Amino acid sequence: MVAGWGRLVSALITAVLLLAGCGTVRIPADPDGTLDRVRGGVLRVGVSPHEPWTTLTTGEEPGGIEPDLVRGWTAGLGARAVWTVGGEQALVQAMERGELDLVIGGITADTPWTDMAAITQPFTTSQGPDGPQEHVMLAPMGENAFLVELERYLLAQEVQV
Repeated sequence: MVAGWGRLVSALITAVLLLAGCGTVRIPADPDGTLDRVRGGVLRVGVSPHEPWTTLTTGEEPGGIEPDLVRGWTAGLGARAVWTVGGEQALVQAMERGELDLVIGGITADTPWTDMAAITQPFTTSQGPDGPQEHVMLAPMGENAFLVELERYLLAQEVQV
């Protein structure tokens, strides 16, 4: 009986030491390091036109509810946004290839892109033709620290439609 306890204690001590030797594990994690790269750097944002969420004027940065939210978030990260304008499909594909960090454009929670992109928690609700619509932004799959940091910011905002 004592020998059995000794082995159990030894196994537990070994497990604790092995886990301690693993270094710092951050959860949630970003396998591609998106949040670390963006912080103090550049956030690459895909913008699909969809007023009033995103508005486009030739030669100017995008305006509207969502670009304003993105600018507020990047300011808090000490980063700046670089904008790419296009249709949702092209932007989501660019994000899948690692060319963009975020896609915005009046996207709702029932988006067809959930197989290709992670969606934020809804940050506001608007009235659509078929009833209430929850609005989200698209982020790269698996970049969970990035997604959580963005969601914290979005959910702290009072978005007026």
